[in-house]
Amino acid sequence: MSQQSQSFWFTPKGLAALGLIGAASYFLLVEHREHLFQFLPYLILLLCPLMHIFMHGGHGGHGGHGHQGGDADQDAYQRGLEDGRRESENRHHH
Repeated sequence: MSQQSQSFWFTPKGLAALGLIGAASYFLLVEHREHLFQFLPYLILLLCPLMHIFMHGGHGGHGGHGHQGGDADQDAYQRGLEDGRRESENRHHH
């Protein structure tokens, strides 16, 4: 039997966390709207590093971490780079 890993957000603790986040967000919007809007630009800027940290999991991070298929990824990157350079040269010559 293989056991699939279930996302944290679908476990009982994850659902409880989502409920608390939802309740806190609701009360922030309803009760403290004026205070929240004055900090909105800073909250948007704070999202940039947070998204960078959490979204890097999707592509394997920055090389050198024992990532499988790194050579194939590098080869594909080089082919794309060379194709782009050739295409750019062809546009400039016509």
